[in-house]
Amino acid sequence: MIEVNHAVAGYTADVDILRGMTLHAAEQEIVTLLGPNGCGKSTLLKTIAGYLLPRQGKVLLEGQDVSRVPVYEKIRRCRLGFVPQTENVFANLSIRENLQVGGHYLDKEQSQQRIDELCGAYPILAKKFNAAAASMSGGERQILALARALMPRPRLLLLDEPSAGLSPKVLLEVFEAIQQIRAQEKVTILMVEQNAMEALRISDRAYVLSMGSVALTGDARALMHDPQVSELYLGGRVA
Repeated sequence: MIEVNHAVAGYTADVDILRGMTLHAAEQEIVTLLGPNGCGKSTLLKTIAGYLLPRQGKVLLEGQDVSRVPVYEKIRRCRLGFVPQTENVFANLSIRENLQVGGHYLDKEQSQQRIDELCGAYPILAKKFNAAAASMSGGERQILALARALMPRPRLLLLDEPSAGLSPKVLLEVFEAIQQIRAQEKVTILMVEQNAMEALRISDRAYVLSMGSVALTGDARALMHDPQVSELYLGGRVA
């Protein structure tokens, strides 16, 4: 479904953040990216999404080379959704308006049908439909951000730390929503996450990154008990 082959990328000409990154996610998999701050997780998502163009290597979506396709084209033509870690909703717009922005290139009838579907799946959106997104809690905003990204029915969904700043209870609710999205939308999910154990519990596979490349990969549940994960990710034991 998604393949990254030996990607090299960075923000300045003389500094590579990704150093030969290679990974893949199959159709309808949930794959988590773990690793310490600065290891290249978010940079990898931005490279896949098209915010950054790789200096070397390729990004393939369903076998098609999309390495040079900009983000706005990937969202529309390649059916890719991206939820950044911060500023992922328009706080001054209503829930309705946020969803309409997510489906801005759908025709009016398609957009309304999709909004109705998502409000049915996530009742909090219907409950606060005409309220400003600023009135929502952190967990509710994350649900809105996910729903907005789902408006055009993506095949691949990129999530950058969806549990950031959430309480443990709300964190679990967001992870449950991610599982629900995979089941209902039949979408592949590639997720950067700092809450390693909770992310691994809902994932099929995971990659642990270090210094811009893959240090460890495997079945998510097996990695939950692998001492190398704690050494690479936390520098200590994972409970």
